[in-house]
Amino acid sequence: MPSKKSEIRKSYLLNKYVVITPGRAKRPKNVKEETVEKKTFKSPFLPENITKNKVKILDGFYKKGSKKDWDVISIGNIFPAVSLDNKYAYGTQEVIIETPDPTKELADLSDAHLEKVLQIYANRTKELAKKKKLDYILCFKNQGSKAGASLIHAHSQVFATQIVPEDLKEEAIFAMEYVSTYKRCPYCDIIEEELKSTRKVYEDKYIAAFTPFASEYHYEVWIFPKRHVDNISLLTKTEFKSLTKCLKMILTKLQALNLSFNYFLHNVISNPNQHFYIKVQPRDSVWAGVELGSGLVINSISPEIAAKYYKK
Repeated sequence: MPSKKSEIRKSYLLNKYVVITPGRAKRPKNVKEETVEKKTFKSPFLPENITKNKVKILDGFYKKGSKKDWDVISIGNIFPAVSLDNKYAYGTQEVIIETPDPTKELADLSDAHLEKVLQIYANRTKELAKKKKLDYILCFKNQGSKAGASLIHAHSQVFATQIVPEDLKEEAIFAMEYVSTYKRCPYCDIIEEELKSTRKVYEDKYIAAFTPFASEYHYEVWIFPKRHVDNISLLTKTEFKSLTKCLKMILTKLQALNLSFNYFLHNVISNPNQHFYIKVQPRDSVWAGVELGSGLVINSISPEIAAKYYKK
């Protein structure tokens, strides 16, 4: 039975701390938080708009027997934060349109269709990793207004630069220290331990998912391949199917809660010793004065309770 007392927990590797406060979930509130989604104009991601505006398609999966009707495509971002022709902000940004149907979210797609979305992440990661000046590739999704989504039409993005985020540099240093001491990948050991804990969410022969010990967000969950692989492009067909099944279950549970969320897939090209994983971070909790002022996160839903919800 999870404790109702507050507990300060440290991240697995980084020097980041979270206060798990189960009792605060019942504190009085007169502000209702909602995932706000309101369509204000016709989606620019409709197939006819892609054709009409002659948008460059970088990659895609097309419907059987068709050379123009697609299920998932990757296009260049029309409003990129970085670009390959800008030495002051070098990089590239792409948009993955996950479905031609603007009424569907990722959780509504079939397993076969969702797997194509994941395969596009793999394809783009593999392709961008060939560009010598790029060292960091981030595949991410914002769903819901509280997660930063600007369009309702289901999509995600790929962002690549020569700059590696400081958190990932720090994580790599701690990981190397762990390997030097124990001769094992820290995340391989974390997976093994968490699958024995009450934070376990999903497990099959190839994939493991759990709510992290020091979860920063309500219902945060991490998804790992059990095999030590550097990035998503190295997964086998069987691993992709397992990953799809696990992600679909998690997305369906979040949809039932009507939660905005972000998810991330990192790849530092110059670090071949990473253990690939997907980090899913729902956004119903708002970081306020304590979090922004001190960097110390308060989470009123323990990862143990969140894991229990996912397994229901």
